[in-house]
Amino acid sequence: LDCPICDQGGECDLQDQAMGYGFDRSRYHENKRAVPDKELGPLVKTSMNRCIHCTRCIRFATEVAGVEELGATGRGESMEVTTYVEHALSTELSGNLVDLCPVGALTSKPYAYEARSWELTKTESIDVLDALGSNIRIDTRGAQVMRVLPRMNDDINEEWISDKTRHAIDGLRYQRLDRPYVRKAGKLVEATWDEAFRIIAERLGKLEGGKIAAIAGDQCDAESMVALKDLMANLGSPNIDCRQDGATLDGPRGSYIFNPGIHGIDQADAILLVGTNPRLESPVLNARIRKRYLHGDQVAIGSIGSIADLTYPVERLGAGAATLGELVEGRHGFFEKLKAAKNPLIIIGMGALARADGA
Repeated sequence: LDCPICDQGGECDLQDQAMGYGFDRSRYHENKRAVPDKELGPLVKTSMNRCIHCTRCIRFATEVAGVEELGATGRGESMEVTTYVEHALSTELSGNLVDLCPVGALTSKPYAYEARSWELTKTESIDVLDALGSNIRIDTRGAQVMRVLPRMNDDINEEWISDKTRHAIDGLRYQRLDRPYVRKAGKLVEATWDEAFRIIAERLGKLEGGKIAAIAGDQCDAESMVALKDLMANLGSPNIDCRQDGATLDGPRGSYIFNPGIHGIDQADAILLVGTNPRLESPVLNARIRKRYLHGDQVAIGSIGSIADLTYPVERLGAGAATLGELVEGRHGFFEKLKAAKNPLIIIGMGALARADGA
């Protein structure tokens, strides 16, 4: 009876099983039990009457996400999948629970009652909200983006995406900057595009090229950046950059493209994090490091910089450049672990590169 109002309708494993093997009458005569819905936070909606106790969500939260917050309480017919303590899930990967629930017990709260799977046009794409390049599928209805789902790619994101990737599309709908504003007497006033371009032309026309600079944003597409570069060239300005935070990324391309590849983490036997908190900056990468920690032989993981819980044990080596100096000179205990490693991996974050002494 839930199928007509359930958000998993049309893409539900249980529905597929029922269609393939189903029988439309049940021999179950006992009273059905009712289970109260749980509060898992703003992203995951629960209908626990539908839960079949497969424990996929529990295993994902515990093993992949590394937060031991979901579990089964009670035994027999009083067993319930629930949070141990009643609070929202504290993982940045919670949206994946919706994907792996085989019934409609866990569905997406922001997407509730928005669309059916067969109404949507599915476009394969790449996520641009962090540098990982997670493989995603964008589902659209007409001109509106309805949701973002992960695609399988074992070399990069496996089958996971972060909640930021999944729900950032809200920004396409709400509070979006879609008209120009011009500053008059210290206040921003709404203007037309013609007026905005006229004022830009007036300001830039009085300046010589060397005094004009342009910075491209993280979310700009390649075509926009080329147009900006051409504009700067016509104005006679060589000053163009994309590093808003002043990061000292420089040198050959090989110095900033994560050379071992994401799948290289699986072979690493010593990992050093410098000025980065992967759990906040790239949760899927963090899950990959956790996977490496869980599988096979022991891996030494050290960190220089201030970090909180990364879901796996990390040796805190220090918080500044002095610790790096000790490592280089071989005076630090972690030096021996790096030296003994066959496949050492050093991950340098923007926290280190954006410092005054980042270079």
